[in-house]
Amino acid sequence: MIGNDWDFALGDEFEKDYFLKIMDFIEEEYKSKTVYPPHDEIFNAFKLTPLSNVRVVILGQDPYHEKGQAHGLAFSTPDGRPIPRSLKNIFKEIKSEYGYPIPDSGCLEGWARQGVFLLNTVLTVEEANANSHSKCGWQTFTDNVIKILNDNEKPIVFLLWGKQAEKKKELITNPNHLVLITSHPSPFSARRGFLGSNHFRLANEFLKENNLDEIDWKL
Repeated sequence: MIGNDWDFALGDEFEKDYFLKIMDFIEEEYKSKTVYPPHDEIFNAFKLTPLSNVRVVILGQDPYHEKGQAHGLAFSTPDGRPIPRSLKNIFKEIKSEYGYPIPDSGCLEGWARQGVFLLNTVLTVEEANANSHSKCGWQTFTDNVIKILNDNEKPIVFLLWGKQAEKKKELITNPNHLVLITSHPSPFSARRGFLGSNHFRLANEFLKENNLDEIDWKL
């Protein structure tokens, strides 16, 4: 289904009744409505970041719900699309930490290929209807994904931004991992902690301390 080691890790999950119900639900949604991301990009985060390569997890909520913005990676948007405001604040924080210029593109595939798992807790959404698929079962699936990551003995950094992401802290019990929590990068909350959080540098310091390659946050 995915094409890498996630297939083995999630093999049992894909056979469970709740997951099959999700698949039935979204198939009907894609047939009858406009749904994002494109059907073949729902699992992009998993395809671009194999389980064995995950070093940092950034949790989003549901995909962007406007045309052309979502492509299966939390906070990311394809080349050529306007950069959403939350992502602009992410880039501002990286600039303040490292001095990197704010990029022209909001595509974060370069991070994903380095081991930054850009996971939305809900993987699909109806056009112009935020949170429309939040109760179809996706969060059961992504909670189980987080549990799989938690069970990984290789150290991982979890970046939990905002109250919804913070709720997932209870799933991360392995002392090998680092959990960093602050406000969401949305313009409504970024100044309550996200801006100035130093999360990107702290993540790299933790990776370096554990003899893992740091993330190049420059796009």
